[in-house]
Amino acid sequence: MSDLRLLAVLAHPDDETLGFGGTLARYAAEGIGTYVLTATHGQSGRFHDLRPGDPGHPGADGLAAIRARELDAAARVLGVRETTLLGYVDGRLDDADPREAVARIAAHIRRIRPQVVVTFAQDGGYGHPDHVAIAQLTAAAVVAAADPAREGEAPHAVSKFYFLAWPETTWKAYQEAFKTLTSNVDGVVRQARPWPEWQLSASVDTRAYWPVVWQAVTCHDSQIANYAGLGALTPESHEGLWGRQTYYRVFSTVNGGRAREDDLFAGLRSTAAGGSGTLPP
Repeated sequence: MSDLRLLAVLAHPDDETLGFGGTLARYAAEGIGTYVLTATHGQSGRFHDLRPGDPGHPGADGLAAIRARELDAAARVLGVRETTLLGYVDGRLDDADPREAVARIAAHIRRIRPQVVVTFAQDGGYGHPDHVAIAQLTAAAVVAAADPAREGEAPHAVSKFYFLAWPETTWKAYQEAFKTLTSNVDGVVRQARPWPEWQLSASVDTRAYWPVVWQAVTCHDSQIANYAGLGALTPESHEGLWGRQTYYRVFSTVNGGRAREDDLFAGLRSTAAGGSGTLPP
């Protein structure tokens, strides 16, 4: 088994599958330890096609329990070694005490000691406030985890940190399968803006794992009404959705340059760094 570890820090149950499923499945299959840290239980959303308050909706606590079970089931399909829920309120992650949230995420980074951390980009994909918040909190936690002045477990310096970055082709395939994703925040409609291809630091080939991702999607049964269109997709369309995962490299202490990576662990394969928690020379 590899000493390499990847941690995905995300906002909701199903982010691990719909956003990062191919990446998690591929690296788990390669024997790399994959971990998912999820900030909320997704308790504020729909249950199938029922809105909160509708007859038959299980309520926030009931939905939280359901979605936690669905997350565990999807993670098992993807081969994730461990999932953890932080318990913040779905839709209100930006109201969380930032010092507390950063400290909690940093503590998990120090415990797991991943070489690679992935999360949403600063725009939250399509402006979702929880996605924006987890991007900010994770970035701060990566720094905090390496600070020897902070109390807790031994410091750990992440070697590589990535934002999920979807180009126009991926957004087009995703929105054709689902819908045009928007967030209405304080009366302003936010919509996805694709990343230019030249800004993509890494493109990970996950074509072999789209059936695994699709199986994991079906584990999120309470949300399946939102995914109904996926059931009618051809294998080619599934591959278009899940067959390439692209990222912006926020930083790397082990490699650089303009060449696009095809592996988030580029620069780390020969020596599984991360034991000392200090920056590589």
